Amino acid sequence: MSPVTGGERWVVVDAGTYALHAQACAYLASLRSRGCSRNTERAYAGRVALYLSYCQDRGIDWTAPRFLELAGLQRWLITEPLPAQGRRPSLEPRFRSRSTANAVMTVVGGLLRFGAVHGWVASETVAVLSEPKQLFHLPPGYDPGETGQFRTVEMASFRFALTDPGYQDLSSEQIAAMIALAGRARDRFLIALLACTGLRIGEALGLRREDLHLLASSRVLGCGTAGPHLHVRRRTDNPNGALAKSRRSRIVPVTAALVALYTDYQYERDIAGPAADGEMVFVNLFRPPVGRPMSYPNAKDLFDRLARAADRPFRPHMLRHSAATAWL
Repeated sequence: MSPVTGGERWVVVDAGTYALHAQACAYLASLRSRGCSRNTERAYAGRVALYLSYCQDRGIDWTAPRFLELAGLQRWLITEPLPAQGRRPSLEPRFRSRSTANAVMTVVGGLLRFGAVHGWVASETVAVLSEPKQLFHLPPGYDPGETGQFRTVEMASFRFALTDPGYQDLSSEQIAAMIALAGRARDRFLIALLACTGLRIGEALGLRREDLHLLASSRVLGCGTAGPHLHVRRRTDNPNGALAKSRRSRIVPVTAALVALYTDYQYERDIAGPAADGEMVFVNLFRPPVGRPMSYPNAKDLFDRLARAADRPFRPHMLRHSAATAWL
């Protein structure tokens, strides 16, 4: 917790001395100043710590890695088995995917570029992070310039080429089956909300009760939009760190079936008692502390449990794709 703002913040510390890593902490602070979400800061903190540990174990100066050392890190990320998890670890070793390795290398590049701005990293080091590439097939709408001067762009040097896996979505029958597997009204409402509105999980977890206008008319609330709908607003002070990606607010219509599921959830919430009567829509009802806003790790655990029960992939973003498919 920050002693200044009282909000949660992430830092990187030395595992032996518990001393703060000043440069890494400054980089994470820069994410907060740019309005990045708490979950982004948490993910970046882990990737920065991974890079610093890799350099320390191999005697590499993290501020001046050579090209081959960065290439070695990139290869190590996909060939080094991940630590075992749980009391009964899997017999088969687990490895990072190439997309995960790309995400780590992106953060490493961001840290080094941030260090160059502040004089910790030499410009020669930053120069190896990208290389010029000529665009022969231009994306739709891309302006190459009058003389083609914009056909040459800078591309990341340490990035695995990935095969486009395509969009993964669920049929209406599969979504209904997942809702049936969810044993609680809150969880059924969350799944249906994502499938009906196409909201991102961060947008859903950031909803407050004042954002739900579920009557035929909301004029008494000062809203002139007719019909049941909800408002998606970007807030940086949500207690669970949920953050809408877009800085522009929008209105999303909802169905009568979704309103009925919300009614069931509201009944479940009333039974939990006064502790659950907070301003956030999604709160913890089933273990202490009751009423605490639902976090992204809680939501991920829910979807992971349902995926195991159904023996099929099930992630929040698949419901966003499903909503887009239904609209089309």
